[in-house]
Amino acid sequence: MGVMDGKVVLVTGAARGVGKAVALEMARAGAAVVVNDLGVSLKGDEGGDTQPCEDVVNEIKAMGGRAVANFGSVASWDDAHHMVQAALDNFGRIDAVVNNAGNLRDVLFHKMTEDDFDAVIGVHLKGSFNVSRAAAPHFKQQMSGSYVHMASTSGLIGNFGQANYSAAKLGIVALSKSIALDMQRFNVRSNAVAPFAWTRMVSSIPTDTPEQQKRVEGLKKLVPEKVAALCVALSADASKGVSGQIFGSRNNEIYLFSQPRPLRTAHTADGWTPETIIERVFPQFENDFYPLHRSGDVFTWDPV
Repeated sequence: MGVMDGKVVLVTGAARGVGKAVALEMARAGAAVVVNDLGVSLKGDEGGDTQPCEDVVNEIKAMGGRAVANFGSVASWDDAHHMVQAALDNFGRIDAVVNNAGNLRDVLFHKMTEDDFDAVIGVHLKGSFNVSRAAAPHFKQQMSGSYVHMASTSGLIGNFGQANYSAAKLGIVALSKSIALDMQRFNVRSNAVAPFAWTRMVSSIPTDTPEQQKRVEGLKKLVPEKVAALCVALSADASKGVSGQIFGSRNNEIYLFSQPRPLRTAHTADGWTPETIIERVFPQFENDFYPLHRSGDVFTWDPV
């Protein structure tokens, strides 16, 4: 008996990388899977190849599982509802959503265009909202359901050239927490996962310097299948007490990330002025200021 026996799961962006690994692991755990993928380029603006998505469906069926392909765009409200309806039409219900679909438009902030920003926000953040919102009425009616949203340490910590992606991913963390709060009364859970895996999404990282080359070699050791197990566990009924959390998965390591809480406080009976804030507050807080770290500055050790 798998932990997802009898369940129906929608996985977006499931033709490759982490999404594919999640879809396959869900099937191994007993779930029927709606395998969604638009089949476009990494930037999200070229192609439309449906074959990789169909290949995942065929792989699931070959192992004795149940699956159906969907080629809609998470950035479309209507397409998102059609994805959920595909689960209902083919399998009679929906029990979990894994918001994995993504794109990249990496460019330094001062060179980023409006289209670069809107395209990434539209897929990652708006797409996660669209699909989650489409499933919400069904989760509410059946008084159960689970969301897993893909975040990133680019948003939690920071990275060069990813203002659009980082903003979207940190927005997804807030979206996940809001869903967890709003739908707790219906026994619906929502969690975020920051995955570490060598996929098409990270293969565009530059390798112009020895330091960059070393980092990429380390990233190539990170396999998406390791992320999939966590996503399945979070979707299982046995994890009903886990909601509103931020996890990370890096090969054989699983992290629980902190969430912002007050760190220091300063007060005065006279009230603050700009001058007294500069003179007193900033120097008092300075030792606790966070440096301008990137993800690679924090995760410096080799994968386990």
